[in-house]
Amino acid sequence: MTVAGTGAQLTLRAAATGMALGAVLSLCNIYSGLRIGWGFNMSITAALVAYVGWQAAHRAVGSRPFGMLENNISQMCASAAASISSAGLVAAIPALALVTGKTLPWHALALWTFSVSAVGVAVAIGLRQSMVGDPTLPFPSGIATAETLREIYAHGREAAQRVWALAIATALAAAVKLVAAVLEIPALALPGRFALSPQSALAARGVTSVSLKNLTFALDPSLLLIGVGALVGFRGTVSLLLGALVAWGLLAPMAIDRGWATLPEHASAAHSWFSAIVPWLLWPGVAMMLTGSLTSFALGLAPMWKRARARRRNAGAAEGQPLLVLDDVPRGWFVRATIAAGLLSVVLQSLFFGVPVWAAIIGVLVTCVLAIVAGRVTAETGVPPIGAMGKVTQLLFGGLTPGDAAANLMAANVTGGAASQCGDLLQDLKTGALLGASPRRQILAQGLGIVAGALAGSAGYMLLIPHPREQLLTETWPAPAVLAWKAVAELLLRGVHGMPPGTLVAAIAGGVLGIALAVLEKTLPERLRAFVPSPSSAGLAFVMPAGDSVLMFIGGAAALLAERRAPRWSSRFVVVLAAGVIAGESLAGVAVTIWGLLLR
Repeated sequence: MTVAGTGAQLTLRAAATGMALGAVLSLCNIYSGLRIGWGFNMSITAALVAYVGWQAAHRAVGSRPFGMLENNISQMCASAAASISSAGLVAAIPALALVTGKTLPWHALALWTFSVSAVGVAVAIGLRQSMVGDPTLPFPSGIATAETLREIYAHGREAAQRVWALAIATALAAAVKLVAAVLEIPALALPGRFALSPQSALAARGVTSVSLKNLTFALDPSLLLIGVGALVGFRGTVSLLLGALVAWGLLAPMAIDRGWATLPEHASAAHSWFSAIVPWLLWPGVAMMLTGSLTSFALGLAPMWKRARARRRNAGAAEGQPLLVLDDVPRGWFVRATIAAGLLSVVLQSLFFGVPVWAAIIGVLVTCVLAIVAGRVTAETGVPPIGAMGKVTQLLFGGLTPGDAAANLMAANVTGGAASQCGDLLQDLKTGALLGASPRRQILAQGLGIVAGALAGSAGYMLLIPHPREQLLTETWPAPAVLAWKAVAELLLRGVHGMPPGTLVAAIAGGVLGIALAVLEKTLPERLRAFVPSPSSAGLAFVMPAGDSVLMFIGGAAALLAERRAPRWSSRFVVVLAAGVIAGESLAGVAVTIWGLLLR
């Protein structure tokens, strides 16, 4: 057993820095989550900012240097706070408001999101020994964060260069957003039109064609989506572009021509028709995302457990690998945390949403099981399967509590949010284990982080989206994750008879395609998998404006070009620049939104 790292760890300034950074970064994830359906791991961003901030304070006023283990605690606290968006703020909570009209006051929303995250933390405590202590599990995000911390403390100049890149990208993206908002710069519409047939449903209104602008092929003056594309990668963004071309370039004109997508009387030929078309396109898109993610998840389970058994059989082969500090968390923590978090979740489900106690108990038990699976998936891939976990619970509660949208959405909210928080905590525990940090102090930091995230994130969500039914599912706030959760809940609530005309066949086709792509992705030889579109990304393009997919493709292509032309520079700066762009535009977007609300 290695000796724990030396130096201060859970200090007051480390906790305060992490909570403050996490509160700010939680707003970034909520903003981007409501725009594009994605949130991001903010560990490396938080570590860089904390390092340079305290280095500057040390030089300016002679404060004690901010040690690497202090930074690890701070980064972990910030990461936990930033990931509060996955506790329902960009999916289940707004979906519930759209389906039932129910909203929560700030204090109740903060308590709810805290309870969701607490279930994930409790499960992660139980998985810590078996997963974090396994030196053969990849833990991509956790190991990358540990390497980054070692690098910036070994080479201070490297940290300074990365933070300068982060600051420049943040300032540039914020400036672009603010200028575009102040000058009201419109989106750049791509040229082109689609002719409609003489028998079109719009012929009687004198509409003979639709423009690419009507079909959302317009590029916003935004750097956020380019930054997101750089992080998503080339394969994911190509899948988005292909999905957008099929959805908005092929299916949308057909749906308009045949009258399946109903345009309101006041729809102007000079504007986007996103809000009118997306209620039709969401069905094949959501079906593709749902079947693709569930199939991929199911196909990945058998190899995952096979690798786990192989690791246990070959445990002796890992003797030469460094052991990790794992023995400083009392065993009773897991039991007490699980009971407390489970009881809190059951009480709040019943109190806030009227979920029957028996159903809430079943939901928490299912959540614990699925969070274990999600933790292993995250350890292997670095990506928590939030969508797949949530949809499993939605489908389960469609049978347990038929006709109860609140039970369906909020039980699934617990599962998806807990799975995300469990996966994030395991990644951060891996970081600390590699650096010699105390697991007990890391878990306490995680608790402080979810408190800060719940308080700040809930306030940020309510400031950004005070009127969900008027604001969401528009071109300004496409909220694709909300749309997916809402669609599944309504399908289970109303059945296929509530679907718009033509969507049942489209949904079946999308579902079959999602299964086929997932199977190909898992079974083809390694050299061919890169050419298979991602069903999750392609399906996502159906429920967000086509221009967003185009911009994200540009970001993915730029990142690929940088990787090919300048691999060393790319490995050092692409992620940092992308994170800065996302943070800059998100924070500026939050400021613009709040300013607009104050002027009303």
